[in-house]
Amino acid sequence: MSDTPFGFGLPPEEPDDGDEGKKKDQESGGGQGPANPFGFGGMPGAGGFGGGPGGPGADNPFAAMFGSLNPNDLGAAFQQLGQMLSYEGGPVNWDMAKQIARQAVSQGSPDGTKDTSVGPAERRAVEEAVRLADLWLDDATSLPSGAGSAVAWSRAEWVEATLPAWKELVDPVAERVGTAMGDVLPEEMQAMAGPLIGMMRSMGGAMFGTQIGQAVGVLAGEVVGSSDIGLPLGPAGKAALLPVNIETFGKDLSVPQEEVRLYLALREAAHQRLFAHVPWLRSHLFGAVDGYARGIKVDTAKLEDVVGQFDPQNPEQLQEALQQGMFQPEDTPEQKAALARLETALALVEGWVDAVVHAAAKPRLSSADALRETLRRRRASGGPAEQTFATLIGLELRPRRLRDASRLWASLTDARGVDGRDALWHHPDMLPTATDLDDPDGFVHREQIDFSELDKMLGEAADKPDLKKPDLEQKDEDEGEGKNERGDDAG
Repeated sequence: MSDTPFGFGLPPEEPDDGDEGKKKDQESGGGQGPANPFGFGGMPGAGGFGGGPGGPGADNPFAAMFGSLNPNDLGAAFQQLGQMLSYEGGPVNWDMAKQIARQAVSQGSPDGTKDTSVGPAERRAVEEAVRLADLWLDDATSLPSGAGSAVAWSRAEWVEATLPAWKELVDPVAERVGTAMGDVLPEEMQAMAGPLIGMMRSMGGAMFGTQIGQAVGVLAGEVVGSSDIGLPLGPAGKAALLPVNIETFGKDLSVPQEEVRLYLALREAAHQRLFAHVPWLRSHLFGAVDGYARGIKVDTAKLEDVVGQFDPQNPEQLQEALQQGMFQPEDTPEQKAALARLETALALVEGWVDAVVHAAAKPRLSSADALRETLRRRRASGGPAEQTFATLIGLELRPRRLRDASRLWASLTDARGVDGRDALWHHPDMLPTATDLDDPDGFVHREQIDFSELDKMLGEAADKPDLKKPDLEQKDEDEGEGKNERGDDAG
């Protein structure tokens, strides 16, 4: 991922002839200095149009803004500027996010691999792997198959398919930040400062869109399926694998590619079963993110200072404020509770998948142990894209207690069997808590409430005819007849 925090451009490279080169470059107007607030100097062909600071056109704000661009690049620069300032949508400019994510995918991943279209042979291999994985999982879990179809995606297809889920995850946090940007001014000044507030919100939407787009684009080069990070990012009932990333993942493992694909298909199919047959789980996870957004606190003092000194001709100032943590959330009790709930839920999901997949793969794949440990370490460390989400909007996507959760699910399997273990997913209140992860044996041997009898009673009550209602209706009819008789007598 680029070191530029919000992706508006890269710093100029050092000239080959050191300080002399810098001096010559500035004299010729090719340097990128403070006069280029949008940081477009990293664009191809940048240099020598209008001069640098103090050069021709320095008194013209547009010349100062785009002075380091040659005429061929002005169109692209104005297009990006227009996107930033004219955006009037939600808290995140998702059109920009999608565009930047696709650009990141087209550039290839840091290891040098490029995105490629999925061929018929790869699609058949993925479909066969998911089909076989579902057969193996039948012995390891009581939850039936949740994959109505199996698909092989390119990285670009992963971006397209998962953006709706990212939108649902990110918008609540970004909305809170956008509201704070308008709330820092006194009410009597907000009407006067309307254009400024609108510009700041547009800039904020563009900056969020840029950063999210970069993160999603990088993540597309890392993931091997639709549920790699423990959240259901793809369409429901569609098990998806990315052949190009699977090949990269297995390249240095000394494991046959077929076994790598099958093991990853087991994980994808297990996630699909869980999210398909535990209907409350998705809203539980996404609700933890929303709860975090409701508790977010913005550093309004710093924001007020930035707004008071904001120069519309220098929007890079707002970018720098974002980089310095103006929107870093405070550790409120609401946020701590929401993030703890999300962290525990992710650990339970990933721990269950880890335990179930290991039970299905261990008797059948000689590389099961090695692949399991590789994936555990991969999930524990997280990639640069996951770190970006954690820094920008507080989304911690790594299940810190994966091993603890996996041991707890395995112990539950030994003590209660597959059916007893999976029955805990019937209701969120039945699941282990963070405290239970500290004492798994205590949870495993604790007497659990048996909901089966209650469900049976409720079912029987629902099937029986309602005897109370006719009694009430009869009572009403008797009272009505009495009233009529009294009325007739009175008449």
